[in-house]
Amino acid sequence: MNNGVRVPVADKREAILRAATHVFARNGYFNSKVADIAREAGVADGTVYLYFKSKEEILHSIFDRSMDEAIAEGRKQLESVVDPRERLRKIAHLHLERMGADRDLAVVFQVELRGSMKFMEEFSAARGFAEYLSLIRETFAEGQRAGLFRKNLNAKLVSKILFGALDEMATNWILSKRRYRLAPMADEVMDIFLSGVSA
Repeated sequence: MNNGVRVPVADKREAILRAATHVFARNGYFNSKVADIAREAGVADGTVYLYFKSKEEILHSIFDRSMDEAIAEGRKQLESVVDPRERLRKIAHLHLERMGADRDLAVVFQVELRGSMKFMEEFSAARGFAEYLSLIRETFAEGQRAGLFRKNLNAKLVSKILFGALDEMATNWILSKRRYRLAPMADEVMDIFLSGVSA
């Protein structure tokens, strides 16, 4: 609780999103209630509804915020990397570092967002996801133009294949009984990927 101190709007919204990520990861989206999120965030139930219309909107906001942050960080980190092969490697590292740094967020992304066909359709059509795939596709296309990657490969399909490989690594990490760092898996994925697409 805030002990009478006014918490800035952005902080309360952020606290609710952080709490929801934890609650969804622990209980599952469909078993979670707005009251659970409010309790975890240390706010009244009604306060949650000041920022979000529904539990579903909270899930959408977690996804949108995370994708926006990932894309912004990715573009920033890639500014100084010229070689498309190293750019793709950097994207892979950032992807798995992000998932590996926040297990609750990884569970929400890898499990809860796939809890229904409706959610999967919505999130696969979302602007953030399309922009993320576009970042991979554009980088691969640059490599094709530079003669580094095979020109007969469809850049859109290749971007989905690379995303799928990274996605699978994150899912395996969540489900594994063994505890290990996720980020180093990026190099293994990229070594296999680059050996398959290089000209």
